Amino acid sequence: MKKALAATGFAVLLSAGSIAFTSSIASADVVCNNEGDCWHVQDHYTYPPGVTVQIHPDDWKWGDKDKFRWHEHESGGKGYWKGGVWIGF
Repeated sequence: MKKALAATGFAVLLSAGSIAFTSSIASADVVCNNEGDCWHVQDHYTYPPGVTVQIHPDDWKWGDKDKFRWHEHESGGKGYWKGGVWIGF
């Protein structure tokens, strides 16, 4: 009986940990620059002086009349798009 309760408690903790881990991974933002390039970020970054970006929630969609381009980047790190080139920082 004690083993069954211990196993049940462990399963509950494991499930709660999985939910917390999944929700932290799922959080992302969409960042767009003034040139119309947009990309996903996993964290909130402080961009260098002179870099102007707009940060939107992950479920944000641009409108039919907006002129944005979607980009992803290989590095997965901090950076931004400028002139069609990924600039890491």
